[in-house]
Amino acid sequence: MKRLCALTGLLGFAAIAQAEVSTPTILLAPCRLEHPARMLALSAECATFKVAENPDQPNGRQIELFVARVPAISLNKAPDPLFLIAGGPGTSAVDLYTSSAAPFDRVRRDRDIILLDQRGTGRSHRLDCNYETENIFEKFNEVEVGPANRKCRDDLSKTSDLRQYTTSIAVRDLDAVRVALGYDRINLYGGSYGTRVAQHYARKYPKATRSLILDGVINPEQVLGPAIAIDAERALERILKRCTNDASCAKAFADPNADYHALRAALEVKPVRAVVADAVTGRPINFDFTPRHLSAVLRFASYNDDQAALLPLSLHLAVHEQNYTPLANQFRVFAHSLEEAFAYGMHNSVACSEDTPLIDTAKLDRAALAGTHMGALQVEQLIEACADWPKGVVDADLHAPLQSEAAALLLSGADDPVTPPEYATLAQRAFADSKHVIVAGHGHGQLAAPCVDRVIADFIKAGSAKGLDTKCTAKLAPMPFFTTLAGPAP
Repeated sequence: MKRLCALTGLLGFAAIAQAEVSTPTILLAPCRLEHPARMLALSAECATFKVAENPDQPNGRQIELFVARVPAISLNKAPDPLFLIAGGPGTSAVDLYTSSAAPFDRVRRDRDIILLDQRGTGRSHRLDCNYETENIFEKFNEVEVGPANRKCRDDLSKTSDLRQYTTSIAVRDLDAVRVALGYDRINLYGGSYGTRVAQHYARKYPKATRSLILDGVINPEQVLGPAIAIDAERALERILKRCTNDASCAKAFADPNADYHALRAALEVKPVRAVVADAVTGRPINFDFTPRHLSAVLRFASYNDDQAALLPLSLHLAVHEQNYTPLANQFRVFAHSLEEAFAYGMHNSVACSEDTPLIDTAKLDRAALAGTHMGALQVEQLIEACADWPKGVVDADLHAPLQSEAAALLLSGADDPVTPPEYATLAQRAFADSKHVIVAGHGHGQLAAPCVDRVIADFIKAGSAKGLDTKCTAKLAPMPFFTTLAGPAP
């Protein structure tokens, strides 16, 4: 009997010991989440979850991942939560939720919302590059990405192994958090770059993946970089054509496409002095508005229909009245928002490991790039920025075709400048149970579009795209074009 008791105890101890090693838990505590710009603060449950920076060296340097749970409202909640994955790469899931919580309210009625800041972003060992941006207005043309990135690499390498901040490592973190929180299966919302993470998670952990919402879709087989300028140009063409086809806009501006090309040509000959008020101090900032400033405005204004609605007016005022203030103000808004949102060190670790090594410069369509407002400079700078950045861990199948049994809802904006609908069409081939929704006149990311929240909630509730009612999205219209600085035509 003593021998049996001893054996039972040994097996019991082994089982307990195994449980402690293989299934760590996360002890959540009440907390308050706040957006960096104080757009929203809300109650949640938070914790940090310690993982090895290099998973192959479990006893090596440890980093902490920030995890938050926004509990379901229902006491009889569904067992499968919704994990949010932010875009970028380099932005925070917590910031995504605290800036866009309302579209998830319907989902939250019955499901927990889980926010995991991907390693290198937000509150999870954030990898910031301290670029010299004090005079970004005047020196925007003079940025030398190579030296700036080498300095960033050297600074961050003192405390981080920059090879360990890729998508392939991030999905391991995500699954470790899933297990530690005790969920068998999960739903995933990924926006932009987050769609790459979500699809790779579904590839690596198929049994744990119940459904995916992919918003602004990257096809896994796609290498980002070579087509960015061309896609941005096509989106701008569609936006300006939409103005031409709109009675009020066409009446106000006649030919916005001609204004666009006239302005590009004029700035190539001679930049124009512009002035904006500093966002913090209100003091005037005088700077030369160049073709690169214009390109930045055109690209980022195309991301959402609110800013795109200003473009024909801004171009018209610059060309016909020499009023560059609207364009300069749009540049100021984008410059500050990007600087605050992105952890550029993490962005570089992803881009320089997963995309730029696969870019064949000999195959770049330079003729097509030369016709765009971004030209070949963007992809050339990307390659230069990555030349000396450490190449990280990339799974061999990261860019392989995907086949998944999980249900998928794919969302695209018809005028998306960076992930146009055809990317989602290609990605949809991976999912037998799927639906692709294209929202007319909208740009990158459909989360905030009216009625999309209901479509997402219905999709997750069913766990299937079969029979999903998306008719309301066909009625969505973009922001009307501004015909004066006071707003759209009455």
